[in-house]
Amino acid sequence: MTTSTSLVYLIALPLFGATVLLLAGRRSDKWGHLLATAMSASSFAVGLYQLSLMLDRPTEERAVSQKLFSWINVGTFNVDAGLLLDQLSICFVLLITGVGTLIHIYSISYMSHDPNRRRFFAYLNLFIAAMLLLVLGDSYLNLYVGWEGVGLASYLLIGFWNQKPAYATASKKAFVMNRVGDMGLSFAIMISFAALGTVTFDGVEEASHTASKAALTAIGIMLLVAAAGKSAQFPLQAWLGDAMAGPTPVSALIHAATMVTAGVYLIVRSNFIFDAAPTAQLLVVIVGAITLMFGALVGTAKDDIKKALAASTMSQIGYMILGAGLGPAGYAFAIMHLLTHGFFKAGMFLGAGSVMHGMNDQVDMRRYGALRKFMPITFITFGLGYLAIIGVPPFAGFYSKDLIIETAFNAGGLKGIILGSTTLIGAAITAFYMTRVMVLTFTSKERWEDNQHPHESPVLMWLPMAILAIGSVTSGILFTRGDALANWLNPVFGEHGEGHAEEHLFEPIVVSAMALTAVAIGVAIALAKYQFSKVDAVAPQNVSIFTRIARKDLLQDSFNEAVFMRPGQALTSLLVKADESVVDGAVRGVGRTALGTGAVLRQTQTGFARSYAALILIGAIALIAGVWVVTQ
Repeated sequence: MTTSTSLVYLIALPLFGATVLLLAGRRSDKWGHLLATAMSASSFAVGLYQLSLMLDRPTEERAVSQKLFSWINVGTFNVDAGLLLDQLSICFVLLITGVGTLIHIYSISYMSHDPNRRRFFAYLNLFIAAMLLLVLGDSYLNLYVGWEGVGLASYLLIGFWNQKPAYATASKKAFVMNRVGDMGLSFAIMISFAALGTVTFDGVEEASHTASKAALTAIGIMLLVAAAGKSAQFPLQAWLGDAMAGPTPVSALIHAATMVTAGVYLIVRSNFIFDAAPTAQLLVVIVGAITLMFGALVGTAKDDIKKALAASTMSQIGYMILGAGLGPAGYAFAIMHLLTHGFFKAGMFLGAGSVMHGMNDQVDMRRYGALRKFMPITFITFGLGYLAIIGVPPFAGFYSKDLIIETAFNAGGLKGIILGSTTLIGAAITAFYMTRVMVLTFTSKERWEDNQHPHESPVLMWLPMAILAIGSVTSGILFTRGDALANWLNPVFGEHGEGHAEEHLFEPIVVSAMALTAVAIGVAIALAKYQFSKVDAVAPQNVSIFTRIARKDLLQDSFNEAVFMRPGQALTSLLVKADESVVDGAVRGVGRTALGTGAVLRQTQTGFARSYAALILIGAIALIAGVWVVTQ
């Protein structure tokens, strides 16, 4: 591993932008958005420069590190504040800064009429800086600082329009549920320190060869809890749909391309822990499988375009988590799907924002229809993302998702059949609800109100969408040509394909055929239901119980309220009463005793000389009597 003195600029540039805009205040209103965009773009340029340097070095020397300062130095426990840029983290650096810069450009126009646009861009820069620290930290403790930083920035961005109570509530819900996941990361760090004596990636990896399986399993489970919170995975997924209350660029940056994928990064970065803890690794697979189906089912019933895309994000990250749980055979494919998803889902979220811009902020897809005629650029760019996410060749999702499906089938035995079948069913449902989104928005009959006049978005909005659409088309081909991405990540994960079953359950061509068949079925059902049948502008109420449950997010909030919130309130009430009656009661009892004693003694203070003389006489007699008794 070589050292570098320039990694800090990746984080410092957007952090500088955020600091200037927050401190300058209203004085930077006219140029703040330009500074923030320039800082994000400059960080992307530094990332490209680091990639070029990395490509010029031999494979074993490509990882670079930078020590910033000695952070903790207590006895034998030493942790430096340091940065690590290797083949894995450079992928995230370019994704964060590249997509982040496009979203900055988009936001210049999207937020142009907002009086607090300068503050919005400051928060965007703060988020970029925190996310970069998360993926560049060389230890779990350094990662934790960035982890909490993105939590703060996402809270500020989701609740940016906090003058609306629903938006403020959504930001608090996201913040609190993420804190639950963050406790998992805290416990993982504590267990690592107690059991392994280190929290650096290199140190933990080395110690994992001799550590007890119980300790590694505990660390792995806690890391999974952290990943579930940040990446909106079961059972901590309930916050993601509500987080759509924030401005649409926030949804594209945080809830499609970057923060919600941090959990995937945490798991694959910790591959040495999960490889040595099969139980924790199996739980990762189970969580991913449940979530990909959960998100897909919720997505079928959403009429809000952003919430439909949010459910899709939850499901697609489930694919990534499942792939990461399949070990060395799936790590690279999880990252590949993460990167391709960053292109097509960010593009579709920006496309949703473009539709809202042209439809007076209407989000109900039942109030859309035939927008392809009025918003052709948005239709094309969104459509390319749609083809990518459902897995139509040669678009990006076809390559990345099919590889996860293939790896799931090849997990071996009954496990492989269950996981492979789950991923195939998920692909069919994805094709159904994403076709539903396309049809309701762009190709079905007009259903909007008379006061709406749809129109195409300005160039600063559709240009980033067009660039992301190019990535939706080409990234899958580029990543899979000659196993380019898998080979690039080999030094981080070990040799690609090490975990494959000796005999494939299905050959790749068969898996692709099954996946395309599932996609075709999903598309056909959606077309029959929404393109070739009448669609009401108001959602029908006389629907099946399943549809009603799906509209309520499969009762996830009701479950959390019944299982956690209500019992939590009851426990809190009980503890308050115990505190009042026992702890406070004891303190008040001491006070009451002192007051009572004082009240009794006060009766002896009459102010009459004869009373005091009598007391002196009584005392003297008692003293004499006592001396006499003792001396006898």
